[in-house]
Amino acid sequence: MMSRMTESETTAVRIVNARLVDNDRLVDVTVENGVVTSVSPSDDHSSTGNVGNGDTGVASTDTAIGPTPIDTVDADGRWIIPGLWDGHTHFTQWAATFGRLDLLAATSASEAMTMLRDYLDARRTSAEGLDPNAFVVGMRFRHSLWSDAEQPTLAAIDAVSGDQPVALSSADMHCGWVNSAAARRLGVHVGPNGLVGELEWFDAYCRLDDATGSEQLRMIDAAERDAAGKGVVGICDYEMADTISQWTARFAAGLDRLRVRAGIYPERIEQAVADGWRGGDEIPGSHGLAHATTLKLISDGSLNTRSAYCSQPYSNITPETCGVLSYSPEAIEHYMTVARDNGFDVACHAIGDAANAVVLDAFAQSGAHGAIEHAQQLQPNDVTRFAGLGLTASVQPQHAVDDRDVVSRYWAGMDAIPFPYRTLHNAGVPLRFGSDAPVAVLDPWVAMAAAVYRTDDDRDAYQPEQRLDLRTALASSTFGQGVAPHVGMPADLVLLDRNPLAMSSPAELRSMPVAATMCAGRWTHFAL
Repeated sequence: MMSRMTESETTAVRIVNARLVDNDRLVDVTVENGVVTSVSPSDDHSSTGNVGNGDTGVASTDTAIGPTPIDTVDADGRWIIPGLWDGHTHFTQWAATFGRLDLLAATSASEAMTMLRDYLDARRTSAEGLDPNAFVVGMRFRHSLWSDAEQPTLAAIDAVSGDQPVALSSADMHCGWVNSAAARRLGVHVGPNGLVGELEWFDAYCRLDDATGSEQLRMIDAAERDAAGKGVVGICDYEMADTISQWTARFAAGLDRLRVRAGIYPERIEQAVADGWRGGDEIPGSHGLAHATTLKLISDGSLNTRSAYCSQPYSNITPETCGVLSYSPEAIEHYMTVARDNGFDVACHAIGDAANAVVLDAFAQSGAHGAIEHAQQLQPNDVTRFAGLGLTASVQPQHAVDDRDVVSRYWAGMDAIPFPYRTLHNAGVPLRFGSDAPVAVLDPWVAMAAAVYRTDDDRDAYQPEQRLDLRTALASSTFGQGVAPHVGMPADLVLLDRNPLAMSSPAELRSMPVAATMCAGRWTHFAL
């Protein structure tokens, strides 16, 4: 985990024989001191132009940072694009999933409990064993799609887990299913269903990870390597924690494969300001890669927990509910004003159409700038307001695919538009793609495939009128850098074995082979 910042930050790198995705023209790209300084038509560098034939023009290497020092790398006809971003992550929680139980495939409570039983048995009989006092954490159960007869119960999870503390997080992270042992340890109240509601769960979830400092750094390192291998150069991290301290420690440990835009929640923003932080301030030791940039607000709940704030009642629910606001409109406007006055962007979670209307009002009244996160349900007139305020729609396309059946079940008959990506784009609203990892996987290619094809099974596209074209999807994944390298941009670049704009199926796009990733002029992934 040694720092790599000094290894190539002053080296001039020339990438030759790279193809542009929108016209297949070969170009040479020169990088100096972390900035693209030249993009010019390729000369003859004896490239075969045949990708994947093994003749790469540089020595093969399996190191994370490629050959050092580098003067010239022959892309050999591979396609070059700006580096990819994930515009919405909870990175600590995502990193923790590399060693946690994934319940996404469970189609019922009983199936989830079978998976939990098998997982506990495997952990207990492994060479490492399982400390009987350690939390066992599971992720991504989707009880909103389970039948009424197959919902979570405290009795079921207690029967499987006994005294081992077990806490399972729903797919959207807005509720938890815990056993009695975990409830006692966390100090939360659970009824017969074993569920912990979203506000109490947000606090409890942050206390689940009892990994040691070195173990957490190991997981972060693995998650950074995985992201770089997919072409990711940067993330927006909205972890419900002190992200400034977290990333200061990570960069000190040499974990510097990613740029980071760190979010601060309302409970911490005024103290951060009192401590002297202003929006855009560099996180110590990050060498310009990480900054405290954003106030992260949550205005309402989620669709899967039926707590997203909507203008019409949910269908198939008794008693009738329209969801809830997490903060009053006045409080939302207050926090946005604090952010505006201190140079912070705002990233405000809003899922239901009524919540989106409240948040749009707050942006208009406060004069804050930034993005609405999710924007999963909008009234047509609010799309127009969205564009007029100059806001970004920070959306997670895989949610549209994952939640299509939940929409049919609980938002049936509502007159708002769900997951209106094409509508927003046509109105001139900038789109920024993300995953909300660990809610969905941190993989921009998965997000792009969901946005373009709106399906990940054998069904037809969900709301085909809301599909985006490949070019728009790619441009929505590069944090404003478009689809081609250009002079003056940060030296955040990706070499691909295929042209993403020529993909003809979601499977092709999801499996995009990434040959190399460069962040700030350094190779963070190199598989040429």
